[in-house]
Amino acid sequence: MQLRYVYSELGQGLRRNLTMHLAVILTLVVSLTLVGIGLLFQQQATRAAEHFGNQLQITVYLCRLNDSNPVCPNPVTEAQKAEIEAVVEANPEVASHRFESGEVALEKAKELYGEELFSGDNPALTAEDMPQTIWITLEDPEQYEGISSAVQGLDGVSRVRDLREQVGPILATITKMRTYALGTAALLVLAALLLVANTIRLAAFARRKEIGIMRLVGASTLYIALPFLLEALVTALISVALAVGALAAFLRFAIGDLQQNLRFVPWIGWNEFWVAAGAVAILGPVLTLLPTLVLTRKYLKV
Repeated sequence: MQLRYVYSELGQGLRRNLTMHLAVILTLVVSLTLVGIGLLFQQQATRAAEHFGNQLQITVYLCRLNDSNPVCPNPVTEAQKAEIEAVVEANPEVASHRFESGEVALEKAKELYGEELFSGDNPALTAEDMPQTIWITLEDPEQYEGISSAVQGLDGVSRVRDLREQVGPILATITKMRTYALGTAALLVLAALLLVANTIRLAAFARRKEIGIMRLVGASTLYIALPFLLEALVTALISVALAVGALAAFLRFAIGDLQQNLRFVPWIGWNEFWVAAGAVAILGPVLTLLPTLVLTRKYLKV
């Protein structure tokens, strides 16, 4: 009997404030979608930086078999690698460095261009064809000439790559898109919270007689607030479902098109999508249930 009353009040509340609930849902869908897109862009920036390096990095390519550079008649030896790393470690312009093998470079190429090009009896490239590299993170992005000149003439070094001019704009664009998405989402989240507050206030005012009677017969605050909480939960679940669907469409069509046109960039996939979807699934109920719990203590006092 008690649950029947709760569900009855839930249905009446949803019908009575239908337009307000729709406004909350639409606002939440847009804000949660933008939050998810911001998280996707964050992961995209991380993947791009891992592949190309960030604006604080330069890459030292070591000599490989059949290297096109005439200074590399033979592949780099272990002794030469040790000498190169010693020079890198001793340079004051270097904050940190890491070594990347040909096998790791091949795996990166497989991610970009697919496994089929690098498998079978006649693969396009093998691990031996991929250069070994040392990724150097600089203390100051403007101070790199010292370390570049220090390693460029060493035995076993093929070339030093500085892609800051090319990679910088790409990473900056991704970062700006993430910032715009999260900034707009923050404003819409505030709007959603205000709509939730107005919805609770109007719903409590419309039920003020019923609430008064329930207070007189000794009903608890939680029991009285339960229909409001369920309304908030239904609103959140619908919003999360629509926002996750919008994120899936964004990844499938927007990112999918970019992936086809810009294959040299390591794009995010469904693993990153589920991370963003999980964050949205947590954030949605929090944005509706927490303000409902707080505001019902105020508006349900009769």
